[in-house]
Amino acid sequence: METRKIGNLTVSEIGMGCMGFSHGYGKVPSEDYAIEAIRNAYQAGCTFFDTAETYGQEQFYKGHNEKLVGKAVAPFRNKIVLATKLHIETSELDNNDLETVIRNHLKKSMERLKTNYIDLYYLHRINQDIAIEEIAIVMGKLINENLIKGWGLSQVDVKMLKRAHDITPVTAVQNLYSMLERDCEDEIFPYCLENNIGVVAFSPIASGFLSGKVTTETKFEGDDVRKFVPQLSKENIIANQPILDILNKFAVMKNATNAQISLAWMLHKYPNVIPIPGSKNKERIMENLNASHVNLTDQEFNQLEETLRNYKVYGHRGINESQQNSFGQNWRKKS
Repeated sequence: METRKIGNLTVSEIGMGCMGFSHGYGKVPSEDYAIEAIRNAYQAGCTFFDTAETYGQEQFYKGHNEKLVGKAVAPFRNKIVLATKLHIETSELDNNDLETVIRNHLKKSMERLKTNYIDLYYLHRINQDIAIEEIAIVMGKLINENLIKGWGLSQVDVKMLKRAHDITPVTAVQNLYSMLERDCEDEIFPYCLENNIGVVAFSPIASGFLSGKVTTETKFEGDDVRKFVPQLSKENIIANQPILDILNKFAVMKNATNAQISLAWMLHKYPNVIPIPGSKNKERIMENLNASHVNLTDQEFNQLEETLRNYKVYGHRGINESQQNSFGQNWRKKS
């Protein structure tokens, strides 16, 4: 697989979001299945794996996904880029200073991941009670101590990104980005291209919608977050059908799948984007990674872009999410 640079890190141009092996998509597979899926992805050329300390169903535990990923990547840990995220609650600062809190989170993540450094350490959503500049200062110290190689932010606008980047250069922004969620194109991509920052696109297949496999009859069960994704309401699935028709046209022409075309579009458009599709299904994982072999010509890309501009997208989520007001917070309250 081709590689891309984000900050000082080199990653496969398509990464792997590992959350679904622990929660967020209904019933999870067995540990053996998940480990084999992650190792298969590595064998296929994926060198960028994403997790977070909060990923884990209640019947498991906080940190379940980190522990699972750590076990899976142990044989090739030093050959990959490992990304995880910390989530800071305001109450944690009642008895400890911010630096101590962040160091404690990092120590526990490294223990679960069976590693003595993290390649890319994200702040998982903004806590409006804590100045981003103070977090950036601590991240700079961790980089200088070689505990992390780079740091990032999740679901932020360019104003927040600039405040952080001015203190300690940001390696990557992990934002929602797909054909249906294109807010990042307005300011995030231009700023990141100018400042050597990677844009790690989560939900790049729009929670499965762009694959064409999600229909009005699809039922999301258990803790499946897709129950609350705006584009996946029945009315919006119907309203956004023309976009699927476009994808299918190009998929037939390129002997690819809808999902692969949506990823190829993204890779063609920006040199600093790295999609991290998440799936708990081995076949879907390999399908997504194989999108790296689907190349759109400039003419095909321009035709696809022009056609997409003619259609309105229904069901917008956006990138401005904090701990206090976020999609994640909302679905937890409802579920």
